[in-house]
Amino acid sequence: MRRLLAVTALTAVLLAGAGCAAERPERTAPPGGAPVSGAPTSGATPDGPNGRAPGAGSGAAGGNAPEVCAAAQRAGETAVRTYVEELGRMVAAVGASDAPAARTARDRISTALTEWRSTLRRESTRAEDAQLKTLLADMAAEVGTLGTDVESIDETELDRLRQRLDQLCAR
Repeated sequence: MRRLLAVTALTAVLLAGAGCAAERPERTAPPGGAPVSGAPTSGATPDGPNGRAPGAGSGAAGGNAPEVCAAAQRAGETAVRTYVEELGRMVAAVGASDAPAARTARDRISTALTEWRSTLRRESTRAEDAQLKTLLADMAAEVGTLGTDVESIDETELDRLRQRLDQLCAR
């Protein structure tokens, strides 16, 4: 029962983070309420790749960050979804004394985490932004510590890293 509660709590935390990341608007209106366009106004010349001055907003990463962020976020969403689904199946299989199904779910979890970690490492080497590079390497290390033991998961640390990724990858 305790494991089932842990899986439920983990699912809620991870899916809430993924949902929040998916709800970001592409463009926001400035305080005056007028929509933002790609054209400069009042003689201002935005220098950033997204039409904002460097460092504007929430500290978004520069360089090839949009491509790197998209790949890292896609891999994370896929891995977390698979992880949560298979972890639930594994716990149910263990509860039903179905060892082959539990082993299959555990193998799928392991594969999902390995693929996520590999993507994070690959994108870390591609990233031109130093903060993004470091964050992706940190996330890869954290994902590497995750296992199929529900009680060993540090969902707070994982959530914190995902929030940092969302902040650096702000659009």
